[in-house]
Amino acid sequence: MNKTTRWILIVSSFAIVVSILFNTYIFFQKFKEEERTKMKIWAEAQAEFLQTTDLDRDLGDLTFEVLKTNNSTPMIYLGIDGELRVNNIPEKRANDSVYLRKKIRQYAQENAPIEVSYKNDLYGTLYYGNSEVLNNLKYYPVALVLIIVLFAAVVYFFYRTSKISEQNKLWAGMAKETAHQIGTPISSLIGWNEILKSEGQVNPEITYEIEKDISRLETITDRFSKIGSVPALERKNLVNETRTTLDYLGARTSKQVQIDYDSDKEEYYSMINSQLYSWTIENLVKNAIDAMKGKGELAVSISGDEKFVRINITDNGKGIPKNYYTRIFEPGFTTKKRGWGLGLSLVKRIIEDYHDGKVKVLQSAIDKGTTMQIILKTAQ
Repeated sequence: MNKTTRWILIVSSFAIVVSILFNTYIFFQKFKEEERTKMKIWAEAQAEFLQTTDLDRDLGDLTFEVLKTNNSTPMIYLGIDGELRVNNIPEKRANDSVYLRKKIRQYAQENAPIEVSYKNDLYGTLYYGNSEVLNNLKYYPVALVLIIVLFAAVVYFFYRTSKISEQNKLWAGMAKETAHQIGTPISSLIGWNEILKSEGQVNPEITYEIEKDISRLETITDRFSKIGSVPALERKNLVNETRTTLDYLGARTSKQVQIDYDSDKEEYYSMINSQLYSWTIENLVKNAIDAMKGKGELAVSISGDEKFVRINITDNGKGIPKNYYTRIFEPGFTTKKRGWGLGLSLVKRIIEDYHDGKVKVLQSAIDKGTTMQIILKTAQ
């Protein structure tokens, strides 16, 4: 749907809504005028009834019929002698003078009172309110607007969900294609490394480190290939899993970054996917190093109880403003000059969608540092 078509639909919908509301208002006013005409006729019949009674003359059947026709509009007749007569008002309230006086004031605001008179002789005043049908009609435009708003919201969220779904499929496809493309050079690297080892002229420590990097590339490839698929979870010791990732990162991080690791126990088990969990720790550690501009102290600690394991990653970098605490996890949001802003959104998806855990900014202070926290369920 192009932009012009969307605007045509929006303008057309707005015009239809305005037309419906305007016609409803016109109908409401006509219906209200008809009720007033009916009340005027009733007042005239009442005046004729009163003067006829006074003169002790016969009263025609038509007058009685008019007086009996009103069975929907609530009304109160107040005679000049203070007499009160009511119609279409609950029986329990019909004799409550305080309630009736209150209703008289209410009806006077809803509709102008009608004098009950006959040939300049005033008998009283008729006060009447809106009928139940009129009251329901009064709220019809509000209900209509709410329905239209809800319908528009449903359409908007359906459109947004469809768009996000398409984007997710695109990203998943790109990730899988990337994994496929990386596979070929990895195979070549494995072959070249085996040749270097067989020649015996290269320091074994070098080929060993190359093997570790190749293994890391294979892990990354596997990560990308699993995007869009539900990962398999296994019961793993988070202490060992975290230490393994930190050891690899520590050997390839600037010596100006000091990484401290601590756990109050040697074993904390949880149901995780090792590769995705490692990816999460890697992303959070790299973000922390970026926040410190490649220089500073980074502390990773693990603690827990019978229900949850908590992994805290603390840096002494630039900090995060409080209004960014949730926004940093949105896809595309970044404060860096370079990057797509996908790292933390992937972290959130991995931990919360795949591992049923929680990731959040535990605390942060500008120019002092930030603590990110991962919470996972304990697996006994």
